[in-house]
Amino acid sequence: MATKRSRSTVIRVGVIGVGRGSGFARGAGPSLGMKLVALCDTWEERLLKVGKELGVTTYTDYDTFLEHDMDAVILANYFHQHAPFAIKALRAGRHVMSETAACFTLAEGVALVREVEKRGKVYMFAENYPYMAFNQEMRRLYHDGKIGEFKYGEGEYVHPMSARDVNSISCGVNHWRNWLPATYYCTHALAPVMFITDTRPVKVNGFVVPYDAHDPVKAGHTAMRSDTASMIALRMDNGAVVKLLQVGLRGHGNFVRIHGNRGLMENLRHGNQSLLRVRIEPFEKKPSEVAEQVYAPNFPVFAEAAARAGHGGGDFFMNYHFAEAIRKDEPPYLDVYRGVAMSIVGSLAYRSALADSAPLEVPDFRKEAARRTYEHDDWSPDPTTRRPPDPWPSVLGDITPTKAGLAYARKVWRELGYGGE
Repeated sequence: MATKRSRSTVIRVGVIGVGRGSGFARGAGPSLGMKLVALCDTWEERLLKVGKELGVTTYTDYDTFLEHDMDAVILANYFHQHAPFAIKALRAGRHVMSETAACFTLAEGVALVREVEKRGKVYMFAENYPYMAFNQEMRRLYHDGKIGEFKYGEGEYVHPMSARDVNSISCGVNHWRNWLPATYYCTHALAPVMFITDTRPVKVNGFVVPYDAHDPVKAGHTAMRSDTASMIALRMDNGAVVKLLQVGLRGHGNFVRIHGNRGLMENLRHGNQSLLRVRIEPFEKKPSEVAEQVYAPNFPVFAEAAARAGHGGGDFFMNYHFAEAIRKDEPPYLDVYRGVAMSIVGSLAYRSALADSAPLEVPDFRKEAARRTYEHDDWSPDPTTRRPPDPWPSVLGDITPTKAGLAYARKVWRELGYGGE
């Protein structure tokens, strides 16, 4: 392993993906002793613009980018391409922080875990939702025994968008956001539950709300051909049951609910959704306890810096823990094992949905025996690389975007300067 770094040592970082990735340099990175030194993206016009604004070297070729003198790489490229890019960075001797998902196929998950173990570099899964203030407070309360043993949980990431907003972040007919199956984007819902309770999924059932040909946004004004939403049921390693709900339903919200055998914790669904509700039944509470509290929790540390960061402060703590892991030369909490476990739930849930929601085991890739079972499992719904019997991105099969949807999407793409198809 590498030598531990002092806090005064600057960590030189390269970012791939100038959309989500450029926020790193404008956000928490610099305040944590992390310096952006290089950017990489295939959209050259946008890359050069952002590179000039930030005063850093730019690359359109990832292999050349990895030759730049830097310590770490942040992967903010396409959702389904993270594992191969992470493996290349690890082999180049770089620490890696990877956006969601950690891997797209189970074989990629196996390869990534093995590579992290082999190279001895820090790998962090860049899941920011656990670090919102109410989730950090629920973790504290749970480990203090406030609600007893975890029995049931819910995680929701419901994120409807206008047609223009959808098209602005999914330029190109085959952009991953236009075809990703509805179960795959599950880590924003699952990660807080795992973080709060320190449990892992062991069994999964997937349910999908199919593509809606009458949706005026999705069918009428976008190039999307994936399903509307998904609900995933999980059994955790302590026996608890978890329900996840994600993506394109109406009714925007990010909610986490944790039931223990002594009480309940959840962020509010109405009004200020960053408020936390804690409930202990009157017949069970201690004389010193309040039966029900609703309050605004603060961050346990770095409250001022976190309040200025994106995603409810999560972006600050994500970068903070990555920098700390590098300096201490030790794995972060959101290590490769948790990152891969969360990510493969999305793939397995889609397999389950296509098999009438049958239960499937979630393999534990901390164990080499489990890895050997899945090391060649390349099952993938990517329509650009599809080989039968691989599935289509929708449970309904091969969806063709409407002519009206494609016309509007291309209009937005042209306005943004995207010239491709």
